[in-house]
Formats: sequence, C-alpha cells, structure tokens
Amino acid sequence: MTTGPEAYPREDITVDSHGTRCAGWLYRAEAADGERRPIVVLGHGLGAVKEMRLDAYAERFADAGYHALAFDYRHFGASGGEPRQLLDVDRQREDWHAAIAHARSLPGVDPDRVVLFGSSFGGGHVLVIAAQDPRVAAAIAQCPFTDGIASARASMGPSSLAVTARAVADTLAAARHKPRVLVPLAGRPGQTALMNTPDALDGYLALVPEGMSFSDEVAAAVALRIPRDKPGKVARSVTAPVLFGVCENDTVAPAAATIKHAERMPNAVIKRYPVGHFDIYLGDAFETAVADYVDFLDEVVGGV
Repeated sequence: MTTGPEAYPREDITVDSHGTRCAGWLYRAEAADGERRPIVVLGHGLGAVKEMRLDAYAERFADAGYHALAFDYRHFGASGGEPRQLLDVDRQREDWHAAIAHARSLPGVDPDRVVLFGSSFGGGHVLVIAAQDPRVAAAIAQCPFTDGIASARASMGPSSLAVTARAVADTLAAARHKPRVLVPLAGRPGQTALMNTPDALDGYLALVPEGMSFSDEVAAAVALRIPRDKPGKVARSVTAPVLFGVCENDTVAPAAATIKHAERMPNAVIKRYPVGHFDIYLGDAFETAVADYVDFLDEVVGGV
C-alpha cells in the first residue's frame, strides 16, 4: 500500500493488456461491507503519465464516494512495453479496454457503473471507448482531443513539416526494425514538437512532479495518425452521458471544434472554463472543474 501526495491511501495494481503490464493505482472509497460502488477509470493525455495530476483527480473522486483506478499506457511511465515512448493510438485504446475490464472485476465495484475520465488526448480516447463499449455508464472528457486536423493546425503550426519529416523517418525505422525516431512532445514556439504553442512547454512541464524523471518525447510516427483521428465524430454514437470540460482558451485542443461535436450528442453536458489547456489541472481552475465532475458523477451514477 502506498500513499498519494495528499495522503489518500492507494494500492499499486497491475492491469494485463495483451500480455504486457500496465501499471496502475487503485483508490478505494469508503464503503459498507458487501457494498458495490461505482468506479472511475482515469487515463492521461499525449505522452503523459499518471503522476502528472491524475492522482489529484482520483483522490477527489474517492473522497466523494467513488473508487478510482488511474493507469499508465503501455510503453510509458511504470508500465511495460518496448520500445519506450511509443504512442500508438490503437494500443492505448486497447489499454483502456483492459483497464475497464480489470475495474469491473474488482471486489466492491459495481461493474455496470464504470465511468471514464480522460484528459486531453485521453479525453478523445474515452469518447471512442464509450462508443465501443455501451456498458460504460458515463464519461468525463477534459480539454479533449476531438478533431485531429484542428489540433494539428493549432498545436504544431509552421513546424508541422518538420514534424512530418520525423514521422516519416520513424515509420521507415519501425518497418526496418531500427531505433525509433523521436520528436519532443512540447516545445517553444517555432521549435519542432507535437505542441509548440506559447503555453505548451511550461504548461506541460508544470504537471511533472518535482524530482520525477520524465521523457519529453515520443516516437514521431504518431504525427501521421493525429490529423486522421476525429474522436468527436465517433462520439455522436455514444448514448451514455458525457461531460465535456472545455477550456475556452485552449491552444492545443480547440474549444470550438469540441463544442461543435458535443452539441451533436444526445446526452452531452458542456462545462466551459475561461482557462488554457494546461491551466485546468492546477489551482482554482482545477478546484472548480473537479467540483463539477463530482456533481456530474452524483447525478449520473449516484455513488453516495
């Protein structure tokens, strides 16, 4: 048993995803003997790991009466998988399905009240997963990636050609079983990176705990996939309630694209916050958003 930064008890767990270990943390809410409670499964965004504030959300959910399971994708953080820093969209969605299956199998969990929480790139994943798994009770998509073209234009800007060149080189390296070609996740404006908006580097690194070893790069081939991915379009088939936490000043996942997709969904709740993409994880913006998320959970799955 270990403890999080706010001393909420958590348990280190392992989720098997296609034969590879995904590392996770399980936070258990207080419950009566034999009582089955809802659980929130949490996954992060582009190249991020659970230490980058997923624990803060999980603790709040557990304190409000919901079990919570936060996990790292294969190839990242404490999880297994080679090569390291491989951001494969389809594999990450397989990891989501594996984490959900694990959550449903846990003692004290109501398998029909599983809620998904995904942030940024993970926010796009939960929309797709909820469409694929109609048993999912609800989802929270925070500053979600919903439109690949809109995000690529906003977050890469003029560096997109240089990023694409690395992506092509990485794809060829993978085909030849050579070392992967990496690209920074976040950089300064004008630098070659998947995100190089003015707030990207400082905002991204602000989520990394002091003293934690972290690699700000991924295999570049994902840059060829991002423009072709549109989770917001898939989300229109989701019948479960979905809360969209939209950052109005989002430079990475443009708010207009997300709102457009959300407004076409049958059970979408849209919450708007006057902050940037990375601001919602910290300070007053975090406090406001997580309170909204707990209210949403209380309404749709009634954990208390």
